Amino acid sequence: MCYCYILYSESLEKYYIGHSCDDLQERLRKHLANHKGFTSKAKDWIIVCSESFNSKTEAYKREREIKAWKSKSKIQKLIADIIQIEHPDL
Repeated sequence: MCYCYILYSESLEKYYIGHSCDDLQERLRKHLANHKGFTSKAKDWIIVCSESFNSKTEAYKREREIKAWKSKSKIQKLIADIIQIEHPDL
């Protein structure tokens, strides 16, 4: 199983969109570890939502689609929609 995921950093007030075939908690751990790259700028990243795919190609395609939006409000709507589907009682 592969994933397209969205992280959020409260300190940066930014979202990060990525894809991985690793366990999502392990992938988050790597984002929080010492490294170079965009997510190294903060240590408070959390996974706010994810989508599952059968292949890495599909997950990457979805990542590129979301990144192409270049819209924080559209990303926030996607997150709200996914949360509503997963937790309709909220």
